[in-house]
Amino acid sequence: MTTNSTVTTATSSLTTTNNAAKTVTHILGYPRIGSQRELKFALEKYWRGEIDQKELKEVGSLLRHRHWSDQVGAGLDYVTVGDFAWYDHVLGTSMLLGHIPQRHNNGFPDLDTLFRVGRGKAPTGCACAASDMTKWFNTNYHYIVPEFTKDDEFNVSWQQLFEEVAEAKKAGHDVKPVLLGPVSYLWLGKEKEEGFDRLSLLPRLLNAYQQILNKLAALGVEWVQIDEPVLALELPKAWADSFKLAYQVLKGDTKLLLTTYFDNITHHLDKIVELSIDGLHVDLSASPEQLDEVVAKLPQSWVLSAGVINGRNVWRADLSAQLERLAPVKAVLGERLWVASSCSLLHSPIDLDLETDVEPEVRQWLSFAKQKCREVTLLAHALDGDAIAKAECDKYSAPIKARATSERVNNADVRQRTNAITAALAERKAPYSERARQQRNALGLPLLPTTSIGSFPQTNEIRTQRRDFKAGRLTEAGYNTALKGHIADAIARQEALDLDVFVHGEAERNDMVEYFAELLEGFAVTRFGWVQSYGSRCVKPAVIVSDIYRAQPMTVEWATYAQSLTDKPVKGMLTGPVTILGWTFPREDLTREQIANQIALALRDEVADLQQAGINIIQIDEPAIREGLPLKASQWQTYLDWAVNAFKISAASAEPQTQIHTHMCYSEFNHIIKSVAALDADVITIETSRSDMELLKAFEEFAYPNEIGPGVYDIHSPNIPSVEQIIHLVEKAEALIPAERLWINPDCGLKTRNWEETEAALRNLVTAAKTLREQWQAKAI
Repeated sequence: MTTNSTVTTATSSLTTTNNAAKTVTHILGYPRIGSQRELKFALEKYWRGEIDQKELKEVGSLLRHRHWSDQVGAGLDYVTVGDFAWYDHVLGTSMLLGHIPQRHNNGFPDLDTLFRVGRGKAPTGCACAASDMTKWFNTNYHYIVPEFTKDDEFNVSWQQLFEEVAEAKKAGHDVKPVLLGPVSYLWLGKEKEEGFDRLSLLPRLLNAYQQILNKLAALGVEWVQIDEPVLALELPKAWADSFKLAYQVLKGDTKLLLTTYFDNITHHLDKIVELSIDGLHVDLSASPEQLDEVVAKLPQSWVLSAGVINGRNVWRADLSAQLERLAPVKAVLGERLWVASSCSLLHSPIDLDLETDVEPEVRQWLSFAKQKCREVTLLAHALDGDAIAKAECDKYSAPIKARATSERVNNADVRQRTNAITAALAERKAPYSERARQQRNALGLPLLPTTSIGSFPQTNEIRTQRRDFKAGRLTEAGYNTALKGHIADAIARQEALDLDVFVHGEAERNDMVEYFAELLEGFAVTRFGWVQSYGSRCVKPAVIVSDIYRAQPMTVEWATYAQSLTDKPVKGMLTGPVTILGWTFPREDLTREQIANQIALALRDEVADLQQAGINIIQIDEPAIREGLPLKASQWQTYLDWAVNAFKISAASAEPQTQIHTHMCYSEFNHIIKSVAALDADVITIETSRSDMELLKAFEEFAYPNEIGPGVYDIHSPNIPSVEQIIHLVEKAEALIPAERLWINPDCGLKTRNWEETEAALRNLVTAAKTLREQWQAKAI
């Protein structure tokens, strides 16, 4: 068996045969959370008051030094600095620029200011509304949305970047700072007042960026990686033209590597090559076809950073194929060719060497962040003509080449079933109007029915019992008894709160996707494959290694047990096919549509079994449907067609009287509202509280036909919404959605909150619903 240690051995013993044409190596960023999630736990201890800020910063410094050492140990020429963030890197950029919402700006910004903007609360200062949070392009990483007003000023007052550059240089490293570029920073934000265009702030913003570059030059920095990922989008003309101004103004003693990723940039290439920069990075993993055109148009003085090592997936690179592909480019560019990860390795787990429980055959197909750094340097050595490196590339690539014919990957029965999918398979047996009538009769729910989204707090007791069960310290019977106790407790609490539709609380689930990955055939799961989602929140995506099918029911036992404890309806809870696909590391030998259809058929069987067992409301969550959009709007409809169809396949086994819910959160879907409606879910619940119902603007022009629950409780903040705040939000929603089709619910699941917060918020939610029912019913009389 070939193991990842091959890369370590190769890169530590090689010498470059032609130093004059040495291929420079780097990555665009490294995971910041730590291989054991050290940053997550330190942050949460600080927020709880268990450690002070000095202790928190010591953890951050320890992790940075470790991650720089990983990069140096792999043989990279530069360590990337500025990729570390206490919450997210866009919020870190706002702090760097002194650009803080006024409600949080209590003078000189400090670390607690950052936390208040991100989560609404910190150990010091006010408890104020957190800024909006949304997805980073088409990933499952979230960022805090910058807020812009026409009077905004930008002042470089947050010293973290400069302190970390000095810290890395003191440790003896050659550093390459990373900055989110000015145009992308503006694009990723939003106007907080009407009547101005945030792009008009660019000249003021550039003054601040010039100050940053001057400070970096004073620290002895040669290269700055300046990220402009919006270049992968089909930008409005004014935004595309703004790059010329930006990169005419930004001059200094540092060289600029303009960095793009997640898709091709050839549609902007003629503008890019006119910019006053020193190099260009392109993502050749997401878009390999752009290479020839980029090389042909590359200015003679620029370097080209080739992002050939996939930063967003966990498959081992086929280095022999990459060598064949880049060798002609090396012959043309010589030392102007750099080799890199395709994007930041933020989206990858840290260290495959920790995964001793993964099956050996599967393990040799994989590569995590630490291993990807070594892939970069091994490929560079081979490009530089080292014969040993070339041989090692072939040896290292052999397992991933052999995977194509592995018997465990392909299942004839699954392929036959997916090939037999017809349009009729995605259609319910009755239209919504008829279903709604049957569901009203069957469920007997009041006006403004109240519910929660799915999960309840994952307490220390639940997590301890799960660890003990997996470690063999708790028997399966003992574990199941404990889980039933937690479910009974959740039902009793909901009875006391007087909610209308219950959930079982999901005590048995470690994660809304990983849980299903463990029960469906076709997935591999890891122990330490954590990836940051936002702040201290981490997820552990499974890996889709083969064709997917359901061997047995996955949720029926827990849903029916919960339903046996109450006369109120209990929702069956499933994660939808597009979200399971989006929040795992997918295969690369099948299309995303093919994988989604396999998952949809498995879920379709689960829906049928749930309703057969007497579960009359089934929620199929699809929070990832918006983030799955291609970056280019011209490609959206093709994706939306198959994504909507996959959801409908999963739900269409439901009888008309079975109410199908779906849920979306932290996804700006106003511009895909027609496709959201096409899902034909009986009820959709969405995140809207953090934006003060801003996401409902789509309903001003689009008559959404079914029922909707706009979230009224921001579960990602520890702040408890008052009855008055909830009433305010519901009244704003009722101006756009008829009251008889409105539900009242939180924004998302309550897994990350504690019971004290959860019960207080839900109590206010129920009180608000009852108050509004009385008011609106009185008006109707």
